[in-house]
Amino acid sequence: LGASGVGLGAFGAHALRSRVSDEQQLRSWETASRYQLLHSLAILFAATRGHTLAGTALVAGTVLFSGSIYALVLDRERFRFLGPVTPLGGVAMIAGWLAMIAP
Repeated sequence: LGASGVGLGAFGAHALRSRVSDEQQLRSWETASRYQLLHSLAILFAATRGHTLAGTALVAGTVLFSGSIYALVLDRERFRFLGPVTPLGGVAMIAGWLAMIAP
């Protein structure tokens, strides 16, 4: 997730403007790539500490949250059904963080 986060962040910073002109959409892409990068580090931390449940929730949450945003920015009409997935991904990420503090 880390490497693809860097790549998608770079795409958003350099190439996405030729496809998307809406500033809010560009900020959404930036948010998605930032969350993906930050959570890739949290996933590594969870793995080194043996927090399997936390890592699984963080991976699922990151894919759902960031992935749905990427899809919606690229083609809102085609991927409209993913709109409700974004907050579910956020909830999964929160659950992953909470699972890391559990013994």
